[in-house]
This record gives sequence, structure tokens and C-alpha cells, in this order.
Amino acid sequence: MGTADRNTQGTESDPLLGVTTGGVVGQSRLQDGEDFDNVPRQKRQLGVISTGFLIFNRVIGTGIYATPSNILRSAGSVGVALIMWLVGSLIAAMGTTVYIELGTGLPRSGGEKNYLEFIYRRPKFLATCAFGVYAMITGTATANSVVFSEYLLHAAAIQPTWLNTRLVAFSCLTFICLIHGTALKWGLRLQNTLGTFKLVILSLIACSGILSLIGVPGFQVRDDYEKPQNYEWDKFWEGSGTGANAFVAGLYAIIWSFIGYSNANYALSEIRDPVRTIKRAAPIAMFGVSTVYMLINVAYFAVVSKDDILNSRRIVAALYFRNLYGPTTERALSGFIALSTLGNLLAGQFAQGRVIQELGREGTLPYSSFFASNKPFNAPLPGLFLQYTISTTFLLATPPGDAYIFLISLSSYCSTIINALVALGLLLLHTRAYQAAWKWDPPFRTPKIVVILFFLSNIFLIVVPFMPPAQGSKTYERLPYWSHSITAFAVSIIGVTYWYIWGTWLPRKRGYTLRRVEALQEDGVSHWIFQKDPIAPS
Repeated sequence: MGTADRNTQGTESDPLLGVTTGGVVGQSRLQDGEDFDNVPRQKRQLGVISTGFLIFNRVIGTGIYATPSNILRSAGSVGVALIMWLVGSLIAAMGTTVYIELGTGLPRSGGEKNYLEFIYRRPKFLATCAFGVYAMITGTATANSVVFSEYLLHAAAIQPTWLNTRLVAFSCLTFICLIHGTALKWGLRLQNTLGTFKLVILSLIACSGILSLIGVPGFQVRDDYEKPQNYEWDKFWEGSGTGANAFVAGLYAIIWSFIGYSNANYALSEIRDPVRTIKRAAPIAMFGVSTVYMLINVAYFAVVSKDDILNSRRIVAALYFRNLYGPTTERALSGFIALSTLGNLLAGQFAQGRVIQELGREGTLPYSSFFASNKPFNAPLPGLFLQYTISTTFLLATPPGDAYIFLISLSSYCSTIINALVALGLLLLHTRAYQAAWKWDPPFRTPKIVVILFFLSNIFLIVVPFMPPAQGSKTYERLPYWSHSITAFAVSIIGVTYWYIWGTWLPRKRGYTLRRVEALQEDGVSHWIFQKDPIAPS
């Protein structure tokens, strides 16, 4: 959207994300990407470091501390578990390159909303309405807020109960909504600080485990605990072959640990020189994440025996600290995990507020002008508050147990469906017909084979959860193993129904047509509104 339109109001002239002045994708790269979206330049406050930490913080939450034992159980052996982490890293790398191409081609906040809307243009606005429902599910912070609460209480030596766990989680969600919605710069500073702290601590954990593996004095497993033999060749592969469903269940846990590589794409309208920045920040951040994850797993298996990992109810990180530094370090670990989770929550909700705001700017949400606004603190407080309301509702209304596993699985499955549609769309954009018709000429190109593999990996992850688990293996205690998969597909019906009622049934019944008009907010940010034009009697 060109800067010449900023003081005007006009009707829609092109379905391409509201671009009205020669805003084809290929032309936007003649600039630095900043002119693609009609926002004041002073709103672009994120550079390479902040953008990198936006991804790094969102990806690394609790997964690397809590999931390795479940992944080892699914893998059966240490060797297969490490292969699964490598596969997860490769899938995340493929996804990162896919989202870099889309982000450089459509450098505007909103992420998948923009890409699905740009690619799947008919029926008009159907993709946006359907995605809106998925966005609110995948953006919920309920599960991680509870994890933060439990670890913080443990660090403070307070026995967690239903009440105090949810009280702390509620306070955490409220704090995040307020700091990102009223004090943007302070929220970013806290986010970056926690990211730096997390990187340093994880690097120290990885290094101490590797020093233990090579036999450096002072980094050996204490005599009170079992010495691991995980890297002896016969032990390394012992237990392999647990079945396809178990393998995919473990892979899902790993993918959940990598969720967030597209996080910066949700805030591109607030990034300086977004094309150049996303091309640098995303690979750096994800290379750092993948390296840390692999080294941490190597360190875990160097210090903790396989039996301890499988049989203990404590998370692997706690066993690791106990074996190297003694049991008194466990509370310090809990405090670190709580801070790590807080950084993850800050990064996730920062981006999620922008997704809701972009849905508001598109004009398809009820009360769109309200959600598109940056008033009164020059931040997307309305969008943050909507996601806060959804997260707190799940927090207070959802019982523990299967419900939390279901929420995590549902969020991961919804993300997989979206990734599959995005990858399929990018494959279409790589065809000559779409390149010519859609004028797709981004400054970064993903190799087609990478897009194909990313698409197939997501299709695989969509299909396999419908296969029954192996005998004796249970996804849930009471729910069917396929419940989150069916629900993920079913929720799209909500968006489709809303689209049909709002865009087709009501206009036909009440005798009007919808015409999209560009408007300018008081803060200088443009958005779209829909006007109802009466149909003249024939």
C-alpha cells in the first residue's frame, strides 16, 4: 500500500491484501519492504536482534526440559530419539525457509492470514474467516501459563494447588497483556533480556554435559546415582522399533518444541527493513535453537541413564542437575524454567496481538475498527485483550489432565493443517501460471524440493494420528486418541459458517452488497471497513 494513499479514503481496487497503488509483490522489493504496508515509519521499532529474540524466545519454552523423556519413550532407544530431534530440526528448517520466502514477498504483519488470503482468493475472504478461528486456538497461552505457575511455585517452595496454580497463571497472563498492551518498549526489553539469559544458561548446560561425556574432572555423575551407558553402541540402539504411531507422537512433541519459527512474520509491519531483517534474523535464531536442542539432548544422555529418564516422574533437566550438582539445585532449575517459559509467553502473545489486529484491519472481524486500533497506548491492546480473554477462559474452565494434553495437541494439529495449506499454496505460487497471474516475485526463493518435503511432512503428520496407537500405548486417559485431530478439522466449520452468514446469507436476505473501503486510523495506520450498499429494486 503506497504512502501516497495515507491521507485518502478509497474503495478496494485490488484483492491483494489491500494494495491500492501499484502494490504488486515484485514492486515492493524495490524498496526495503517498509512501503508494502501503510503504517507510520515510527512504528517500526524492531531490528535484527529483537526480531531474532522474538523467534528464539517463542520457540524455546518448556519443551526442551519436559519432553525428552516422552520422546525417548516413543523412540524406544537413545539413537532413535536423537534421530527424531534431527528430523524435527530439519522440518523446522524447511518451515523457516518457507516462511522467509512468504515474509519477504508479503512483508506485512499477520503471518498465515496474509499468505492464505493471497493464495486462496476464491471464495473471497473465506480463507481469512476460517483462519481467524485457528488463530485464536493456536494462540492460546493457557498451557504454558500453567507450566510457568507450577515451576515458579516450586522454586518458591510453595505446594501447588488448583487455586494458587491458576492464580499465578492468571496473574502472569494479566501482566503480559498489560506490558505488551500499554508499555511496548518495556515489554520488548524484558523479552530480549530473558532471551539472552536463556541462551547463556542453556549453553552452560550443554557445555557441562559435553565435558562430562569426555571425562573432564569436576563434571562427572555423582556416586549416588547410576552412571549412564547411553553411548555404548549396543545400548545406543537398544529398544528401537516402537511403531509408526508412537514415532509420530514423539515427533509431535518435538515439533511442539519448535513451534515459533514463523513468529516474526506476525509482526513484520513493526520491523525496520523487514525484507533484509527477516532474511537474517530467522536463520540465525533457528540455527541457534536447533544447535542448542541437539547439544542439550547429547548432554542429557551423557549424564542421566536411560532407565532414570524412562522411570522417573521428574523432568530430565531435574535429573541432569541432580546427577551433576546435587539435589539442592532443583529449585534453582525450576526458577530458570519459569523464566524461560515467561520469555516464551511474552514472545508468543506479542505476536498473537498483531495477528488479531491484522484480522481487524482486514475488516472481517466483528468490531473490526476496535481490534485494528493502537489506541490508547500505541500498541494492539484490543487484540491482546481478546487473546487474553480466550486464554483465561480456558485456564479457569478447563480441568487438569487430558484437557491440557488435548489443548497442546489441538494447537499443534491446527498449526500442522495451516502449514500444509501454506506449503501447498507456495507450491502453486512456484508454478508459471500463478507467478504470472499473482505476480509472485519475492526477493528470497525457497528451493522447490524443500517446499515439497515440508508439505509432505505436514501431510504425514496430519494422516498418521488417525492410526490406532500400539497395544498398551494411550494418547489420553479418557478421550479417544483421534479427538484432537477431528476437533481441529471441525473448528474450521465455525469460520466457514461465519463467512457464509456475514458475507452471503445476510446480504442476500437484507438486500445489500458489501463494498470494502480503505480508511485511516487516528494513529496513521490504515484499515479496511465494509459498507453496505443497498441493492436497487429491479
